[in-house]
Amino acid sequence: MNQSNMAPLGMAVTPHHLASESALSVLREGGNAIEAMVAAAATIAVVYPHMNGLGGDGFWLIVPPQGEPVAIDASGAAGSLATIDFYQGATTIPHRGPRSALTVAGTVSGWAEALEVSRELGGQQRPLARLLSDAIRYAADGIPVTESQAAATLGKRPELAGQPGFASTFLPDGEVPRAGSRFTQPELADTLIHLSEAGLESFYRGPLAHRLAASMAELGMPITLQDLNNQRAKRRTPLRIRHQYGEVFNMTPPTQGLVSLAILAITDRLPMAEASEAHTLHRIVEATKLAFGLRDQYITDPLHMHEEMQALLDGDRLAQLAAQIDDTRAAPWGTSKGPGDTVWMGVMDSSGLAVSFIQSIYHEFGSGVVLPGTGITWQNRGAAFSLDASHLLALAPGKQPFHTLNPAAARLNDGRTMVYGSMGGDGQPQTQAAIFTRHVVQGMPLQQAISAPRWLLGRTWGQSSDSLKLEGRFSAETVATLRALGHEVEMLADFSEAVGHAGAIVRHNNGMLEGAFDPRSNGSAAGF
Repeated sequence: MNQSNMAPLGMAVTPHHLASESALSVLREGGNAIEAMVAAAATIAVVYPHMNGLGGDGFWLIVPPQGEPVAIDASGAAGSLATIDFYQGATTIPHRGPRSALTVAGTVSGWAEALEVSRELGGQQRPLARLLSDAIRYAADGIPVTESQAAATLGKRPELAGQPGFASTFLPDGEVPRAGSRFTQPELADTLIHLSEAGLESFYRGPLAHRLAASMAELGMPITLQDLNNQRAKRRTPLRIRHQYGEVFNMTPPTQGLVSLAILAITDRLPMAEASEAHTLHRIVEATKLAFGLRDQYITDPLHMHEEMQALLDGDRLAQLAAQIDDTRAAPWGTSKGPGDTVWMGVMDSSGLAVSFIQSIYHEFGSGVVLPGTGITWQNRGAAFSLDASHLLALAPGKQPFHTLNPAAARLNDGRTMVYGSMGGDGQPQTQAAIFTRHVVQGMPLQQAISAPRWLLGRTWGQSSDSLKLEGRFSAETVATLRALGHEVEMLADFSEAVGHAGAIVRHNNGMLEGAFDPRSNGSAAGF
């Protein structure tokens, strides 16, 4: 082959290099981007266990080379026993413990549905055992503990050490594991081996489902076997906007994908291309406040929404919001939803098939409950519900909770395709806006757009402040300008996990692939 005609045959970007390599190994064998992502999703569940896992939810945005993108909602609903009366005497749903573990975990159903999409697209259908093989080995033989896991374990130990299964899983010998020490998860390895042999269906309608349901009943979780039986991932038509630089896609409710698109649609009506750093940030932050207003007014389980989802992105409505932004003064706003720990990952293959993917257990270590004998940490996503029966997010059995998770993708006018995203609760749409604006609108190189200092409007873990938080690498001039505009500014570390782990892959119109990973993570952009 002529060297000048060679192009990368695939690329993966994840927040942990072992997950990137799991995806890449499948691509090298001729697997497609979906199969590679399932392998990466299984591996990241093992190697970043404080941020995601089999006991959480997932969302897929699959962009084929031609034709319409496909979104997969792999989030679970509240258990049939999760009534407001179940929490009688409480004013809010607890964030930790069995009573916080009230929604079905949907992520494994998403793997299954994505593999069905792969088959429909002509994928070669690699054996499930092959796709889970790296994850099984890392769970059984161990992985080096990351600084991120060590810090999360140390910080959350006081509130989680007493939760069922947590100490025996995450505190070997009763101690917080040191960064670099070997960390094994033998029970999770056994669960993954079972799934590789029995099939993903077992998680919901097989032997594993029966084991999970029995443990849930014993622990007092409001989820039943029938709830597991009922779980199936749902295909959705992604939300979209027409931006001056192309078409941008994101996830439907119950996620806040609408927020990410609304921010870009609002700022598309403002002079962003030549804006200074301070005014770029100011305009995105002000658009974020307006987009959060849309979110808090409308977004819930789509079965409970009274407004057509795509209509919320109507051009006239967004133009009216853009007109509200004052370039000389920060607007007041309410309160944020708060942080959330998640992993975003992207994969593209040689055919041009692209996947933007998110997997999460919500808070660090989710509910803190590890189901006996399985190694599965269950999420606490149901803590997003309200116990006020009149609230938009009121708890009800079978209702999907609000999600911050939203994977993004774009088909640009110049022929490029881009998948991008981030972890980080309220920070996700803000980081997506930063990446898209810096790279696509302002022409900043992709890796620089990911590495450059970022911000968070809202709360970080353990804080009640809804201030504008800036990484320490912003210039003194930018910080001073933002304060003069009326923003309540607080400073973070130079490279802070509070602003999330972001990543992106761009397929250029000559077929070449470009990836960028976040130096705030343990990740990589790997291609061949």
